[in-house]
Amino acid sequence: MRKTRAKKKPSMRLKKEKLTKRQEGAMKRHSKHHTAKHMKYMKRRMLMGDTFRQAHKKAQKQVGA
Repeated sequence: MRKTRAKKKPSMRLKKEKLTKRQEGAMKRHSKHHTAKHMKYMKRRMLMGDTFRQAHKKAQKQVGA
């Protein structure tokens, strides 16, 4: 029996290919204070359409600092 991959919810799909230059700069400055796991989670959330602040709050709640 073969496992099938679950379809992603529309809200979980990436809406953008890459971050804007402004977002990239903000992330670079932000990375000095947070872990790689936090930054990776934030980047994924921002690509899904969250703002920097929304992504940060969700990252803090989900993976911590």
